[in-house]
Amino acid sequence: MKVDGVAYRSIWRDGNESAVTVVDQTLLPHRFETLRIETVTEAIDAIKRMVVRGAPLIGVTGAYGYAMALAADASDSNVAGAYDALYAARPTAVNLRWALDIVRAAVAGLPEAERAVVAFATADRLHAEDIRTNGTMAANGAALIREIWEAKGRSGPVNILTHCNTGWIACVDWGTALGVVYSAHDAGIPVHVFVDETRPRNQGASLTTWELGSHGVPHTLIADNAGGHLMQHGAVDICLVGADRVTASGDACNKIGTYLKALAAHDNHVPFYVVMPGSTIDWRVDDGVKEIEIEERASDEVTHISGISGDGTIVKVRLAPKGTKAANPAFDVTPARLLTGLVTERGVAKASREGLLGLYPERAS
Repeated sequence: MKVDGVAYRSIWRDGNESAVTVVDQTLLPHRFETLRIETVTEAIDAIKRMVVRGAPLIGVTGAYGYAMALAADASDSNVAGAYDALYAARPTAVNLRWALDIVRAAVAGLPEAERAVVAFATADRLHAEDIRTNGTMAANGAALIREIWEAKGRSGPVNILTHCNTGWIACVDWGTALGVVYSAHDAGIPVHVFVDETRPRNQGASLTTWELGSHGVPHTLIADNAGGHLMQHGAVDICLVGADRVTASGDACNKIGTYLKALAAHDNHVPFYVVMPGSTIDWRVDDGVKEIEIEERASDEVTHISGISGDGTIVKVRLAPKGTKAANPAFDVTPARLLTGLVTERGVAKASREGLLGLYPERAS
C-alpha cells in the first residue's frame, strides 16, 4: 500500500541486516514515522506498546525478534528463554505463538552457529507468505462484496461496517477485513465503509480512517454504539471484522466490542464475516469463551485519550475524574452461532469445526 505515493509495508528487513524497520502505529494518524528494531528487547517492547499490532503483524514481528535473540545468543537456554519472553508480550493473538513455533522448529537440532541465519530466513519466509495469503484472502472476500452489489442491481455502494483496524498496517501488506475492502474497491465495486471508532485505543478512528483515506475508499467514522442503530435502519449490507484467534469450533476472539456488533447483526439479519488467515486458527481450543486468555490492558487506555493539539503536538488527556478505577479487557469472544462465515486464504467456510476442516482437512487427524 502507498503513503503519499510511496509504497510501504508495515515491516521490512534491508538485505541481510539483523534488524527490521516498522511503521510506528502509536503516532498515526497524526505523524507517519518508522522505527528501527535491532534487539529482541526492542521487538518485545514494540509488541507490548502496540508500535506494531494486528495478529498477523505481531506474528511476523515476533519471528524477527526471535531471530535477533538467536543472533545475540544461540544457546539452547536462550532458544527457550527468548520464546517465552516474546510469547508473553501479547498472549491472546495466536499468530505470535504460531510464528514462534515455526522458527523454533526450524532451528531445532542445528549447530548454534547456524541458528540465527536459519531463523532470519524463516522470518523472511513468513513475511512473504503473509503478503501472498492476505492477497488471496482479499480476493475471496471481495467475491462476497460483488454478490451483494449484484443483488442490489449494481445500484449504489455496498455499505460495510468494520471494527478495529484490519488493514495493511495490521499485517505485512493488504490486511484481513480491510484487504477485502481494498480488493473490491480496486476491482471497481463501489463500497462505503462505516468505521467503528473502537474505544478505548481508537484504532478505527485513528488507523482505519487513515488507511481508507490514503487509498481513496469512501468511509464514515461512527461511535461504537451507533452500529446497531444503522443496522436497524438498513444502512449496513455486511459486517467484516478480523480476529486475533479463531477456535477449532469457529468462535472468534477479536477486539473488544466485536461481540456486541455480532449480536446486533444477528438480530437484524446482516451478514457477519470474520476474515483471517489459517494461522489465526487455534486448533487446540474449542470453547473460546471459556478457554481463551483475554488480555487485560492498562486502565489509562480507558481513562485517558491521545490526540493532537492546535500546535501539532500529540498530547494525552484525562477523560475521567482523577483516581477513577477502570477495567480494560482488550478482546471479547463472538460465538460461532453468530457468524455467517469465515473468510480465509483457502475460501469461505461456515463457522464450525466441519466448515474449517473442509478447508483444512490436514487438521482432521
